[in-house]
Amino acid sequence: MQTHRRRRVPALAPDDRRAALVAATLPLLRAHGAAVTTRQIAEAAGVAEGTIFGVFPDKASLIVAALAAAFDENPMIRALSAIDPEAPLRERLADAVAIMMRRFEANGSLLMVARTLPPDTAQPLMEHLMESRKRLSDALAAVIEPDRALLRRSPRTVARLLFVVIMTTAHLEATEPENLTPDDIVGVLLDGLLIRTAGDA
Repeated sequence: MQTHRRRRVPALAPDDRRAALVAATLPLLRAHGAAVTTRQIAEAAGVAEGTIFGVFPDKASLIVAALAAAFDENPMIRALSAIDPEAPLRERLADAVAIMMRRFEANGSLLMVARTLPPDTAQPLMEHLMESRKRLSDALAAVIEPDRALLRRSPRTVARLLFVVIMTTAHLEATEPENLTPDDIVGVLLDGLLIRTAGDA
């Protein structure tokens, strides 16, 4: 009878092992939340369960590291910085909204996991999230800046308002799908919700 052997990954340096465990943990957190077990993580990573505790002191520390990696704002900031500043404002904003919505939708379930962590464990992660949101808002303001003269409020204020609309929309889509497109969200910000008539200024 043929025996099934667990696939083992090659020996890695501690930082590489840490990154591999974080990568294996993220999809499991999305599927199982904080109830994921270290055995499940070890199997997904192709290591012995004890290997986890050679890199992380406990499961909570691994979960926090995985959440911090998922909430890393740098990929979004790079994507926002790549938006063509010569494109029309609406087009730039729609591109920015699409970038941010994809990330927020992917991480919505992970925010719920973060809220289940003990306060002392979650505090550094929450502080990271607040700083992350500030950097994202600044990156979004830079996307808006070329059309400052067209707006009644500063690019920073417009960015903050758009950020709130995006986050609220991402939450609504998860609970009460509205199928709002990036163009719809940009329209809410720039045009409001009133139906315009021919006589409107």
